[in-house]
This record gives sequence, C-alpha cells and structure tokens, in this order.
Amino acid sequence: MAAMSTPAHSVQRTPEGWRTPGIANLHSHAFQRAMAGMAERQSHPEDSFWTWRETMYAMAARFDPDTLHAVALQLYAEMLEAGYTGVCEFHYLHHAPDGRPYEDPAAMSKALIAAARDTGIRLTLLPVLYMAGGFDGRPLGERQKRFGHDVDGYLRLFDSLHAMQDDALRVGCALHSLRAVPADAMHAVVDALPRDARLHVHIAEQVAEVDECLAVRGARPVEWLLDNAAVDARWTLVHATHLVPKETAGIAASGATVAICPTTEANLGDGLFPLRDYLAAGGGWGIGSDSHISVSPVEELRWLEYGQRLATHHRNIAVRADSPSVGTTLLQGVAASRAQATGFDDVDDHVLLDAAAPILAGATDDDVADRWLFSGNRNLVREVVVGGDRVVIDGHHRDRDAIALRYAKAINQLL
Repeated sequence: MAAMSTPAHSVQRTPEGWRTPGIANLHSHAFQRAMAGMAERQSHPEDSFWTWRETMYAMAARFDPDTLHAVALQLYAEMLEAGYTGVCEFHYLHHAPDGRPYEDPAAMSKALIAAARDTGIRLTLLPVLYMAGGFDGRPLGERQKRFGHDVDGYLRLFDSLHAMQDDALRVGCALHSLRAVPADAMHAVVDALPRDARLHVHIAEQVAEVDECLAVRGARPVEWLLDNAAVDARWTLVHATHLVPKETAGIAASGATVAICPTTEANLGDGLFPLRDYLAAGGGWGIGSDSHISVSPVEELRWLEYGQRLATHHRNIAVRADSPSVGTTLLQGVAASRAQATGFDDVDDHVLLDAAAPILAGATDDDVADRWLFSGNRNLVREVVVGGDRVVIDGHHRDRDAIALRYAKAINQLL
C-alpha cells in the first residue's frame, strides 16, 4: 500500500489566529490517569514495566462505573484543553473486581461513553479481548479476572456497544496483546467483526514479550502477526517498540498505523521506536498518551523527536525531503493517520492557538509549527471546536470547575 498522503499545511493563519486540525489520541487507558505520579518510588532494584504493572493492578481493582466516569471526565477535559479532539480508549476494566459481570455487562464501557459525551470529545471505544495470562495460555490471575471474556461473551459486548455508534462515537476492537489472546480466538473475533471496525493491539512493547513469543510461537510478535493475520489499514499496532528491519518495513507496507506513546514508553523504560527507518519506509503513525503521566500532544511529539536525537546523536530526525520542518512533519503525520486509526472521516474539528503568546511573536507559516512544539511548556491552545461545538474557550474546558470537583471526590474515594 502506498504511503498515506499528507495535508499541505499543518498550521494555518486565519483571521482568528493560528489554526490547526484537532489531534487524535490513539491510545488511552483512562483509569490510569488516577495513578499518575504514584509509581515513581523504587519497589525493586530492577524496576520495569512488570513491577509498574503491580501498582496498576492495585489501582484498577478499586474502580467502579461511577469513579471511572469521574476520572474519564477529568482526563477527557484535559485532553481537549491540550488540543486532542478525539481519543481511542483501549478499555479492559469490564467487570467487577472479583470478575463477576455487572448487572449491565457494558456498565464500565457506558461510563466512558458518557464521559466522552459530557466533555465533547470524539470517542473511539475499543473494548478489549483479554483471555490468557501469557503466551503459554495460562489462566488469568486473580487481579486480571475483571478484564476477561470468552469469545462469545466478548462479541455480545461488542455488538451491544456497536449498536450505540453515532456521530461522536465509533466502536472498534482491541486485542489486548498476542500473549493475552490465543491465535484461534484472534481469528474468530476478527472474522466476526464488521468490515469497518478498527482493530488495535498492544505489540512488542517489552523485550520480555518478544522473547516469550519467540520461545512459544517461534517468531517475533510483529513477525507472527504479519504472517498470521490480514493486517491492513484497519489495524493500529500500539507501541511496536522492539522491531527488526523486516518488521519495520512489513508494518509500513501493510498500511497499518503505529500508535507511539513516547511519554509512557519513557516512563516505563520500554525503549524507542525505530522512527527514522519507519518514516523512510512510508509508514503511518500517530501518538497516544497511554498511561497519562502526561496529557499533552506537544510533549508526546517533542519527545518522539528528542528520543530519536538521543539515540542517533543527530538533530532534526522527523523530516521528509518535501518537509524539512520537524514540527510540520510531525503534525502532518498525526493528521494523516487520524481517520484511519479512529474511524472518523471528514471531521470538522480544529484548534486555535494563542496568537498573542510571546513565544509566537512574529511567527510565520514556515516556523509556527516548530515554535509550538519546541519552544516551551505553556499551553498555547486557546480554543477547541469539535463538530462545530466550542468545548474549550480561552484555554479552559467549558465545564472545567465542576469536572475537577467530581474528580477530586473520586480520587479521595479511590485512595
């Protein structure tokens, strides 16, 4: 498949100020916003993703639909204030903490839908299929039971949610990971989905995951997926951090999107995505804030570039022959992947930047994108419009104060 076309301009001068398309957040676990900053104390001399996961499980066990709604409200309002106008919610807190379904099996999903509608963000809800504790097919652990479904139960949930789609909601499918979804279940679910349903999957995030996949399936995770599934433009591969050149080229050729989550990947010590080679191969990509230790597309894009600079000892990595500006190339990249990864086509969403901000003084068409992304930490988003509705005015979400009160109450309950 040919590389995706990119828009001619990423930030345009208008009578109202500098205007740019809204950015899609391609990977979110909303509940994890409640634990941001709470896993930064050493618990083991070899702390890694796997020890962080213990803290995450402890927090996940405390949520119910009401607290999830309150936390998602706060998160989605923060996303809108930062310039995200859509979010792909990779949702696996399905059941009560003991694993029993709620009276309404979709109660937790509906809490997220309500939060998106209440804040005005576009939501691509991705209910997660989570069936096994590892590549060897071992059962889910006690703390994972609230995540689990069999294939039939999962498809019932998917169908009930898919029937709720509207102009602001898309419902797709998330396979948690190859280690959590047996091959036969993956094929059964993918074959049963509507042809327009997007498919997202965590893949090759940690070295241990790659090693286990090699030991059990005889192939690396991305290698195995490309050989065993019809990966195409419907697919978004989340992280895909640990690749060999053949896999990098294979993803790009498939037409799939990679969701890169630089702040979470750095926070967890996962590693760096091979961006330079992937861009050279014409691959499609976007960004996600994942665990939400940061809720800022500026920070995700800045650190996507900075990570590559640190790894290569060179500057200005994310560029193309026709786009020497790093900021413009990055913004065009996220704009080009939005519809494909989220399922929303031809959306009327945009962000206005604060043209009066000192760091944009004298900005030009050639340098405004670079100034926005690389010259400070002040949020320059002044206004956000989603589907014609102004949800952020003068830098503040329209319901910021009421949402913050609900969030504080929920956090006190969770803690």
